[in-house]
Amino acid sequence: MVRTKSIAVRQLTIFPRGGAQRGAGRKPKGARALVSHAQRPKLTPRDPVIVTTHLLPGLPNLRREKTLVNLRAALAAGSDRFGFRLVECSIQSNHLHFIAEGEDARSIARGMQGLLVRVAKALNREWERRGQVFIDRYHARILKTPRDVRTALVYVLQNARKHGAQLTGIDAHSSGPWFRGWRDRIARTPSPFAAARSWLLTTGWRRWGLLRTDEAPSSKLTVRKGPPLRA
Repeated sequence: MVRTKSIAVRQLTIFPRGGAQRGAGRKPKGARALVSHAQRPKLTPRDPVIVTTHLLPGLPNLRREKTLVNLRAALAAGSDRFGFRLVECSIQSNHLHFIAEGEDARSIARGMQGLLVRVAKALNREWERRGQVFIDRYHARILKTPRDVRTALVYVLQNARKHGAQLTGIDAHSSGPWFRGWRDRIARTPSPFAAARSWLLTTGWRRWGLLRTDEAPSSKLTVRKGPPLRA
């Protein structure tokens, strides 16, 4: 059995530990500072989150058919655990986007840690390698309004268009084929991923209109009320 090193994911917490100390804390690694370790805002079950995680440089392209099969299986297996629910996702060449829900920040952290461990093991098996797969820690942002959730859904499901992919419909490297909010397409059933429960992700975002399969995301995700949730 191929063994991999633990990926660098830390649990979110809403409980501060000790006071501020000059020079204390983990130092950034690599050529650039990655995810901030600033205090995290409180997450409630009402709030979906959008999550992004990147691969280490030099690893193979994720948008290959064999990789798609392995990734989809790993994501589905880890989509509903510890109070964490992976609802939507997209696979890009060197990063992943998720829309997820959780009971609180801790459930997001535990669920994401388990999910990324599954993904790392699946990729390492396919690539016949060992070691770390993801850069530093993932980045998550809380979505607070119906409009922000709709913006995030377009950004995730249609992210391949942002990177120049010439799609004629739904991106197969996303959860789009099972998404039930298309204006011009009927979703497949059943979905391999977890079902949404929050009002924002089931009903609220629809106030701003269903998604079109030819819709493209903005070049940069902008949400008005969504504070960053660090992990």
